[in-house]
Parts: sequence; C-alpha cells; structure tokens
Amino acid sequence: MSQSHPIIAVTGSSGAGTTTVMNSFAHIFRREGIRPQVIEGDSFHRFDRTEMRERVRRADAGEGPQISHFGPESNLLGELADNFAQYASSGGGRVRRYIHDAREAKELGGEPGTFTPWQTIEPGSDLMFYEGLHGGYVGPEGDVARHVDLLVGVVPIINLEWIQKLHRDQNLRGYSQEAVVETILRRMPDYVKHLCPQFSRTHVNFQRVPTVDTSNPFVAKDIPSADESMVVIRFANPKGIDFPYLMSMLHDSWMTRPNNIVVPGGKMGLAMQLIFTPMILRLMDMKRRAG
Repeated sequence: MSQSHPIIAVTGSSGAGTTTVMNSFAHIFRREGIRPQVIEGDSFHRFDRTEMRERVRRADAGEGPQISHFGPESNLLGELADNFAQYASSGGGRVRRYIHDAREAKELGGEPGTFTPWQTIEPGSDLMFYEGLHGGYVGPEGDVARHVDLLVGVVPIINLEWIQKLHRDQNLRGYSQEAVVETILRRMPDYVKHLCPQFSRTHVNFQRVPTVDTSNPFVAKDIPSADESMVVIRFANPKGIDFPYLMSMLHDSWMTRPNNIVVPGGKMGLAMQLIFTPMILRLMDMKRRAG
C-alpha cells in the first residue's frame, strides 16, 4: 500500500460484470479530474491465445495437468505483484495490452489473441486502476493483494456467472455450448482454489443475485436483467460507512447484517459511485498530504 501512489483493484472472473464497475470508476475519475494508470489483468496472461489453446489441447490429451486462465500456471503473477510494488514505491512499472478482437487489433496494430510490447508507465498518473482475475491474489508466486489500497470484488452467484459466460461466448465469440461448458469445468478447480479466497480479502464485495429462476443455467434463454436482480454489498470494515445516507439515496434498499446492504440491481452503478467517491477522494487527500 502507498499513500503517494495508491492502487485500486477490481477482481472478478470472466463474465462477472466487472465492466459495470469499470464504467462507474471511469465516471468518478472523469468527474473528479483524476488521471488513472489502467492495468488490464489479461495483459498479465503468460501465453497468447494460440499457445494457450495448444497447452489446453495437450492437457486434455493427458500430456500434463489441466490449465486455465484462473490458475497461476498461465499468469505472470510474480510480475504482477512486482509491478504493483514498483508503482506503489515510485509510480513506475510496465504496461502492455492483450488484443482481444479485430477492433482492438486495428487500434493497437497487432493480431487478435496477442500482446502489445511492454512499455514503461509514463509518469504523472494519480493512481493505478487494475481490473482482472487476480487483484487480490496471494500465493507462492507473489502477494498481489498487499499492495492494493482499495480492493473490490464483483461476484455474481455462480449460476448467474455461468449464464453470463454462456451467452457472451456463444453469441459474441461463436463458441458452442459444449465448448463453453468444457471451459467452465476446466476452470472450476482453479476458481475454487485461486479466485474464491480473493473475495475474503476485498474491502467491498458486490454480489448480484437474480430474483428469477436460474436453477439450470445451461438452458437459460436470457440473462436476468438488472431489474430482475438484487445486489448484496458487503463491507469488510463498516466503520465510517454512512448506511442511513446510502439507504436514503438508494430507494428500496435494506440492511441484512451490520456490514451488508442490499440494493436493487438497477441501482448498482449509483451505489458504486456513492460508496467509492468518498473513498477515492480520501486516497487523493492522503496522496496530497504525502507530498
């Protein structure tokens, strides 16, 4: 952690809804005139798309242990921890981009499924903002979480997460349902071992819970909408959280435990801005005081 160079990390698995969180933070940064250095978790994958597919194929053929993007074997977690440490110390580090699709390929000048070259972080950013799978990772490869000043988890219940992934990978990426299910099953051991523990290290968790039947996610025709969901928000330390104010601003919300508030799904973005704006301004105030 660093007062001079704070780090915010949003951690959540593919299809978890971290994009909503990113948009909420982007609104705060723009409104408050904050310059973030954005780090994408995908940029710390160890293998490009072609090599990862080959390693998965070999694992499926019995030529080695199973591998997934959730596990440390396929990510540069030591380098991620070192990058966080360097930024916290000096505001420096390295950054690159993972090229997801043809649009990004045109923008970044590379092939989909590959990485841009590493570049030195330019000086002058106010904070680092990370979004990916391992912002709260702790393991033999490195302790990423200890460098993070504000760690946010985005964790829909597992059936909803699967529905979102099935719809995205089938409709946007052209995968068959069988292929998506195979990926879900392949990732499950790493999900349990390496992702779930991170959500006990977060400062704030957002868990979206549908209010419609998702008993069999593999036959769901639609993703439950925001209006068909509630969001459980859990604070690791509720001290200083003005719950009466939040409930007055977030209509139809209520508390279920001293550190839990439940809000309508459609209010998730607003809740994030109400909760995180004072937290970020506090980080910026400490940064100014640190000189």
